[in-house]
Amino acid sequence: MKSILFLIILVGVSLQGYAQDEMNNKFKPIPAKESEKKEVIPPKEISTKIAPPAIVEKPDPLKIDPTELFKDPNLYKKEANIEGIFYRRNQYLGGFKTKSFTSTIRYRDAAYVDGDKIKIYLNDKIVEPEVSLDGTFKEFKIKLTAGINKIDFEALNEGFASPNTAQFEVYDDKGTVINASEWNVGTGYKATIILFKE
Repeated sequence: MKSILFLIILVGVSLQGYAQDEMNNKFKPIPAKESEKKEVIPPKEISTKIAPPAIVEKPDPLKIDPTELFKDPNLYKKEANIEGIFYRRNQYLGGFKTKSFTSTIRYRDAAYVDGDKIKIYLNDKIVEPEVSLDGTFKEFKIKLTAGINKIDFEALNEGFASPNTAQFEVYDDKGTVINASEWNVGTGYKATIILFKE
């Protein structure tokens, strides 16, 4: 039995010695593969030359060319070319800026009270269909919308003494005069003022 045990131990030791052969100096481990470090060069940026947007100036809504304003034959009567008669035309009374929410328009006959009659429009819509001008001021109030508010005074007649004449005053909502002037227009022609609400 001792010989069997001895034989088993001897076989076990010999097998273990054979299994540990990698500890031998002849064994050379395979070196780990080194990662190649490449210098990464970023692509050149192609800068597109973008010009800044051109500054577009908004036209001043109050610098209106009266000839352009009165071009529409459905809204304005064509100027009569009669030598020596200067009131057979439409009359532009100017454009004015305001921050007011409402405006009061006052008007009366500017000269001899001779039966002048007018029709009043706001943005091409009738506000007063027929008003007789006399020596005392009459008035109406309008609510201003943002932007252009165009007021037309159309002469319905010229009374007994031509032309249709009137004095008018335009006030803001604080009672300050925006404009005061007169018109002299013939029958069917219009005097126009523009209020630009900022």
